[in-house]
Amino acid sequence: MSSAPVILIIDDEAQIRRLLELTLEPNGYAVRSAVSGSEGVARAASVRPELIILDLGLPDLDGVDVLRKIREWSTVPILVLSVRSSESDIVACLDAGADDYLTKPFRTGELLARVRNALRHRPSVQDSPVFSIRNLRIDLSARTVKKGNEYVKLTATEYALLALLVRNAGRVLTHKYILEQVWGPAFSEESQYTRVYVGQLRKKIEDDPADPKVIMTESGIGYRLSTEFYTPLDG
Repeated sequence: MSSAPVILIIDDEAQIRRLLELTLEPNGYAVRSAVSGSEGVARAASVRPELIILDLGLPDLDGVDVLRKIREWSTVPILVLSVRSSESDIVACLDAGADDYLTKPFRTGELLARVRNALRHRPSVQDSPVFSIRNLRIDLSARTVKKGNEYVKLTATEYALLALLVRNAGRVLTHKYILEQVWGPAFSEESQYTRVYVGQLRKKIEDDPADPKVIMTESGIGYRLSTEFYTPLDG
């Protein structure tokens, strides 16, 4: 029996489905397909894929609605692949629970990199409370952060922000999502808060805050914790 990770493609364009199959299958992935939103939701439940690649322009349901339906019961990583490229569309998808967003036409190398990232890192954050990234060691159970051999002193808000990014390593988090999770729903429009606190965090944990390698900016959207050199630890 094959142990290849199963990827579910929800897209009504036969050419795109075929292109994705030709890209993914030679790289060790098992591909399943759905041609509508309702079929995609049903197959997500029956197939239980490790990753979903979702188009937004489906014949029966908008992709954002499909996202919300799947997120009612599943935390499976979802990569949106769409011709829609406006900031508002990207933010709407991320707020609805997408893990990443890639516009069509896409480069196959970038698609494969994002697939690998989603499969490698999303589940592992929940398996261990301790991880390292570059010269940082973060222990979510002990609420400690070390840079090299020195403990980093963070305020309660700075720690809450970093912990949120850690739990969602590799996922793009919108300003609105971060604000609601760290500060509360009443602060959902105060995007300057995230910019200020991310700036403070970078000064404490980055080797060069002007050229960050840990907390990456997604321009106009939010932030992503880099998974380069990311390693979950046993404790």
